[in-house]
Amino acid sequence: MTEVDLSDIKALTFDVFGTVLDLSGSLTPFIDTFAKEKGLGIPAEEFYGQWRARQRIEQFQDTIMMLGHSGYLETVRRALVYALRLNNIDASEGNVAQLMAAWQELSPFPGVRPALDRLGQRYRLVVLSNGDPEFLDHLAQNRIQFEFDDVISVSAFGFFKPHPGVYRGAAKRLGLDVNQCMMISANAFDVVGARASGLRAAFVDRTRLPYDDSPFRPDVTVSDFTELADALL
Repeated sequence: MTEVDLSDIKALTFDVFGTVLDLSGSLTPFIDTFAKEKGLGIPAEEFYGQWRARQRIEQFQDTIMMLGHSGYLETVRRALVYALRLNNIDASEGNVAQLMAAWQELSPFPGVRPALDRLGQRYRLVVLSNGDPEFLDHLAQNRIQFEFDDVISVSAFGFFKPHPGVYRGAAKRLGLDVNQCMMISANAFDVVGARASGLRAAFVDRTRLPYDDSPFRPDVTVSDFTELADALL
């Protein structure tokens, strides 16, 4: 793990989806049940990968077109419809609603809660997520079951991450300079966006995918939240 000067960092801003919450592990059982009912011809994990990849395209497209912020769950729904059509599945609105309901049951990765307890002794802990406000409140209270110092949705700024207005807007809301905030994310584009906006960043390399070919590198790279707490304390 990389040594990092922590003296200026006051707040840790956490991505939620794929960083705190295990999307694949939480969603694939629901997808598997659906697959058996509908005759989906690919494994649940592969369908999840298609769904998630398309969702990111939907988010980027939403921000680039600047036609009004659609919201996180709407981009999830659009991506799901795309993935179903890609696999020639004739799904009803009820089928779509069935899979969308699975997002209310997301669970955190092992080790997240103990690490948050440790990190909260030194830093302000803040959610900074692409999620919708009420959805994030539900996840924080009922699924992560942790009392964050603040829960910030990108809806307050009208853009999805990695738009720089999100990171700078969050720092302003917290009353901090950007370099006093450290973004914690398992999504490389999020780390790149945070670093390009002046924040510090820790990359939780859960998926072992290549990091972006970018000059904006993480200050810290860890494999999970236990290592994160060890590195930052």
